Amino acid sequence: MEYVDAVVIGGGQSGLVAAGALRELGVSPVVLDASDRPGGSWPHYYDSLTLFSPARFSALPGLSLDGDPDRYPHRDEVVDYLARYARRLDVEIRTRTRVEAVESAGDGFVIRTADGRGLTTAGIVAATGAFANPLRPDLPGQGGFTGDVLHVADYRSPEPYAGKRIVVVGGGNSAVQVGHELAEDARVTLASRHPIRFLPRLRAGKDIHHWLTSTGFDHLPLEWLVHFVGGTLVQDTGQYQNALANGHLERKPMFTALDGDSVVWADGTRETVDAVLLATGYRPSLGCLASLGALTPDGMPLHSGGISTTHPGLVYLGLEFQRSFASNTLRGVARDAAHVIPPLVAHVRKAPAAAGL
Repeated sequence: MEYVDAVVIGGGQSGLVAAGALRELGVSPVVLDASDRPGGSWPHYYDSLTLFSPARFSALPGLSLDGDPDRYPHRDEVVDYLARYARRLDVEIRTRTRVEAVESAGDGFVIRTADGRGLTTAGIVAATGAFANPLRPDLPGQGGFTGDVLHVADYRSPEPYAGKRIVVVGGGNSAVQVGHELAEDARVTLASRHPIRFLPRLRAGKDIHHWLTSTGFDHLPLEWLVHFVGGTLVQDTGQYQNALANGHLERKPMFTALDGDSVVWADGTRETVDAVLLATGYRPSLGCLASLGALTPDGMPLHSGGISTTHPGLVYLGLEFQRSFASNTLRGVARDAAHVIPPLVAHVRKAPAAAGL
């Protein structure tokens, strides 16, 4: 069976940064990715998606985003950028290679892929992201609902929803951005458990990410973030708040049930709707580690700051709030890589040779 020193599972932004960090420290990794090209979930996001951070704060180590550094790059720009980033890494990336299972093998691991192949390794970076595992809550009455229920992961553009009555569930950036887009040609309500809280995109003429970076807010421990933030904040230039204020878009407390062709609102009123769009987030897509015993019963990784607490030689990269507010973003992943990759390299260098695994 083939042996490699380290395997990166996932070829998105986190996997590519991990591969580069390993290479910088003298370890030649193999990146395994299920899709037909590196880039992770970016090619599959909705058509109008733009970054919430300017280009100057969104580049990965060693390669800037071309053009105006203060612009907000579009999804397709990020897709092209990640393809260029992958080409310059000088690491082996095996696309169309889905990891089905990871097993313990002595001081290392055996990785089983969907094509029936396997390889052994001393170190693993699980950088699988979460797009493949959207959170789809079981809504009361959903089984009898005659409209459509879909997740924002399934959404691409507003055209199929023109003239329809839509309820978007959620109060975060994606919910508001997609809801605002849909409201151009449809009647849209945002349904959320808490009022939407807005964060002005510009302060004193500078993007909020300038202040997040210069003040060190991005580096705050998670318990401090909960204290200061207290929940999801939606970045806004003013257009979203204005849309809510002038009735272009509305927000209501979360409905209590779906019933036939209707939603039942918290005040007991019923309203016919055509579709419910879930902007309810994602959960780590780590099913390949289930048999390893590295996850909680509900599929969450057992880790401390991205370093597995169950298996030496296993680390994670790109988890939401892994170590900071920005952990699963383009601007934050490199800092987390600097934390988890050096100890992984140390483990790999101490591991027995391939024959000993």
